[in-house]
Amino acid sequence: MTNQPITDVPKSVYTLEDLARLSNYSLLNNLNCDPNATETGDDYAPRQVFSGHYVPVKPTPIANPIYVAHSKTFFAELGFDDSLVNTEDFAKLFAGDITSVPSPMRPVGWATGYALSIYGTEYVQQCPFGSGNGYGDGRAVSVLEAVINSNRWEMQLKGGGPTPYCRGGDGRAVLRSSVREFLVQEHMHGLDVPTSRSLCLFVSQSEQVRRPWYSEGSHATNPDMNVSNPVAISTRVAPSFLRVGQLELFARRARVNQHPEALKELEMIVLHLIAREYHNEIDDELVIAEKVVQLALAFRDRLTTLISHWLRVGYCQGNFNSDNCACGGYTLDYGPFGFVERFDPYYQPWTGGGQHFSFFNQGAAAQTNFDMFCKALQPLLSSTPDALDALHQINLGFASVMQDKTEKMWASKLGLASFDAQLFNQLITLMVQTSVDYTIFFRELSKIPDDISGVSKSFYNTPSGELSEQWALWLQTWRSVLNTQESIQKTAQMMQRVNPKYTWREWLVVPAYQQAGKGDFELIHELQQVLIQPFEEQSSKIENKYYSLKPQAFFDAGGVSHYSCSS
Repeated sequence: MTNQPITDVPKSVYTLEDLARLSNYSLLNNLNCDPNATETGDDYAPRQVFSGHYVPVKPTPIANPIYVAHSKTFFAELGFDDSLVNTEDFAKLFAGDITSVPSPMRPVGWATGYALSIYGTEYVQQCPFGSGNGYGDGRAVSVLEAVINSNRWEMQLKGGGPTPYCRGGDGRAVLRSSVREFLVQEHMHGLDVPTSRSLCLFVSQSEQVRRPWYSEGSHATNPDMNVSNPVAISTRVAPSFLRVGQLELFARRARVNQHPEALKELEMIVLHLIAREYHNEIDDELVIAEKVVQLALAFRDRLTTLISHWLRVGYCQGNFNSDNCACGGYTLDYGPFGFVERFDPYYQPWTGGGQHFSFFNQGAAAQTNFDMFCKALQPLLSSTPDALDALHQINLGFASVMQDKTEKMWASKLGLASFDAQLFNQLITLMVQTSVDYTIFFRELSKIPDDISGVSKSFYNTPSGELSEQWALWLQTWRSVLNTQESIQKTAQMMQRVNPKYTWREWLVVPAYQQAGKGDFELIHELQQVLIQPFEEQSSKIENKYYSLKPQAFFDAGGVSHYSCSS
């Protein structure tokens, strides 16, 4: 892979000119452009894209943009001075106006296509052309790839206007979903969960779109009215936005020799994935068959680790299709996500998601995505049966690796040196029967309470009689196991490092985006500060507000307890 040399690199980034000098477009330099694309990037009507890895697209600026928020944490990691966000050039770029960026930054962005698989089944029905050639980034436009402090980052505008993949949509994201994505990415980072990151958020002061949503007080399953929403652009950042669905797209074409370069384009994107995401793990001197096998092994490790983290913090992706599964092994595409409050193993926030994407089923959903990942790699191994068999064995081993990592995670949440299946299963049953708050329960348990009163703060229903006795017995058994290990104090400290105190609570986020729609961003900033330090003890005022059970009024409320795909 060849990249542009980087010279005169600034130690800190104060201006867009400083950032421009860090630009380094590996995807555009090394992969194929759609041969039917325009040079200018003025390519906004839905159409089929038959070949090439990307389409040049110029984002569409939002009208009269105003700053909402940025991640001071991520700015500091990148070496960006906080003053950068207040510069006119920065605001123009990240509100969608890329036309006058400084050289060598490019004045055109790009969008990518990918295939769709839902729980291991290939689909083309959602493509308006019925061919699968129209599915891809419909409202996400990448505008910069840069090497910053020796790390490669891609910056992508969510809500940056239409692309050829928008399937007739307007390419916009509403303020509601943009606030959610901006906040949750930094929250997940604070929870030590691999994730894409949030850079900044801008909203239009005049441009709005109408989208289906819930009326106030609605308990409907699906939206019951259309509402006007301010449009916004959030900038999300990741080492790459390569997804399993992208590999699938090129593999499907290669399997049927859809065009003369189909197999070559699959090989190119796989090698690009390795260079972007796995260059420290896979030796560049290996032949391609060996690289592919190593890639599958490395991705399996990352993906199973990711799912164990999701379970640890109570996160549910809601719609974990292959096009929402990042090949780098981190959380991507925060659409209909949610966090468990009242514990339910089959919690599912998205009304269109189904139980197969529910909380405890995420390991199985990940396995179907890994199946499709391995299937996409197979055409590259057709002439190397030993490598093909090795890939098959790696695929078969997914379930056992997933189980092992999940059990280790549960053991760590419970402060145990090793997983105790009987103790765990008893606990899960008690948590369901009692209706406990997932986050509060494990945080209170981290104090190693002597009796049931020590975890009662997490109970939606106060147990009595036989259920209370079962809790007392479980706590006694659990503590007896802990007493055979390290000191109770060390165990408590370890548990508090894996069990957060503060979590995402939708009923506390809704007022933030509602107030933001009226021009008041104060609650967004307050939430941001709470969510980026979820393990820390915070002020009593914050604790009283954010460390509390979900009020009964919000159960089964549309747009709070459940929602349609949040766009």
